[in-house]
Amino acid sequence: MSLRQTYRLWAPMYDVFLKPATRSARAKNLAQLGRLDGLNLAVIGIGSGLDLEWLRLHARPAQCIGLDITRAMLNKAQIRRRDCPFPLHLIEGDAMQTPLASGQFDYVVLHLILAVVPNPAAVLAEASRLLKPGGQILIFDKFLHPQQKAPLRRLISPLLGLLATRTDVEFEPLLAAHSELTCVRDEPLLARGWFRGITLQKHPINQHPINHHKD
Repeated sequence: MSLRQTYRLWAPMYDVFLKPATRSARAKNLAQLGRLDGLNLAVIGIGSGLDLEWLRLHARPAQCIGLDITRAMLNKAQIRRRDCPFPLHLIEGDAMQTPLASGQFDYVVLHLILAVVPNPAAVLAEASRLLKPGGQILIFDKFLHPQQKAPLRRLISPLLGLLATRTDVEFEPLLAAHSELTCVRDEPLLARGWFRGITLQKHPINQHPINHHKD
């Protein structure tokens, strides 16, 4: 079953499970954005629009693009769109290969998407492509640490990957492939640190990378 088909089935019940479980973590991660006055924001994997509940109250971007692969999810996001006090455009598309122009956004939000897609490396590369120099990527997702045993999570990941999400994704190898990105924040948000809030900054032009990430 494809990712689009899977989340078409999940759409009617997605908010029931995810909204209460992730509300506070989403808000804490999105608070890193500030008001976004005059800035451009992309929410890749916007899903049913749960992030809009925080954004419409606290942020005023010049424009916001919300992209998702599933029309059923975007239909739910469309309902939340009505209350947004800023320009919001919802687009159906693949997070691994978006139709958006390079270097267009000051911030890119990746909430619960890297551990869902078949190729998380492609999504991170795409987010970096969309970002302006000096811009930031905000990530909220579940990751194992390198060499973390977690035998059950690694064992069930192939099965859960067919149904909704993976449980064996490691973030550090994904970041290692991107010399243009620096981790400036990495903090536990849920489930004893399995779910993390991560901020990546794209290096300004002609600036050498400085790694602020602490193990």
